[in-house]
Amino acid sequence: MAVTASIPMTQPTALPAWAREMWRYRVLYLFVLPFAALVVVFGLWPIAQSLVLSFASSATAFRLNPDYVGLENFETIFSDRRFIASLNVTLFYTAISVVLNVAFALGYAVLLSSRYLKRGNTFFRLAVFLPVITPDVAGFIVWKWMYNQNFGAVNAALGSLGLPLFGGIADSDTVLSALVVAELWKHVGFYTIIFLTNMQLLDPALDEAAELEGATAWQRFWYVTLPQLRPAITINVVFALIQFLKTFTVVVVMTKGGPNFSTNFISYYAFQKFEQASYGEAMAMASTLFGLVLVLTYALYWALERTDWR
Repeated sequence: MAVTASIPMTQPTALPAWAREMWRYRVLYLFVLPFAALVVVFGLWPIAQSLVLSFASSATAFRLNPDYVGLENFETIFSDRRFIASLNVTLFYTAISVVLNVAFALGYAVLLSSRYLKRGNTFFRLAVFLPVITPDVAGFIVWKWMYNQNFGAVNAALGSLGLPLFGGIADSDTVLSALVVAELWKHVGFYTIIFLTNMQLLDPALDEAAELEGATAWQRFWYVTLPQLRPAITINVVFALIQFLKTFTVVVVMTKGGPNFSTNFISYYAFQKFEQASYGEAMAMASTLFGLVLVLTYALYWALERTDWR
């Protein structure tokens, strides 16, 4: 009697853990995929291309086979005194703007969330957020008109009060402060909304307990409210740092880098180089700014996450 040997069927190998996880959330990944593709095509790919072109000569940067010159473009820009001045003014302007925007936003949020400000609360919240959704160009054109030396509203108001006139954007000593105020008006509402959202998550029992223990309003804010706002502070500081390092629109509309190059931020200087067909130098400046944003953002985030908020 012949004995037929049975051949066992091969069992499929088990999927790795990461593959099982992706399969489990396959519908979510399906919806995310189009947006991820847009980020890669219109975000990461242009950044990668600009980094590559920063090592190419300006004359051949946009040819199919550009000539690469190594670090020559970076050596050129870092030997340019105007670029160093641009770097310094960008860092100074960013530091001032980040501190003021986050501080004002925190103050607005505390006032708007106060239990004593119930009537008109919605109106004030809309008012502080309205500049955020106002088109940048339109808003800054109005500010440029307000700062005008001859018929601007700012000097008209100061003159009527008998106060010294403000140099505005026509004076290199006052132009940075003028831009800081204009951008504070534009962006502070965004950071205020983030603070207000975080304040909805605060534990009122902690504040009540501190009040019962005899803590003053300032002590309750400093030791109870502020530590709970740590996530919002971190997000706002990081967002503001990225926002103001890349300052561009307000310069294009209001100052064109002047007067005397006092507002010639890196982003605008790179734009000028691009218009002059110095593509390699422009890309090197853009890459330097990109690296600066990455390094400072990570360093600031790392520092804020490790700060003792107690």
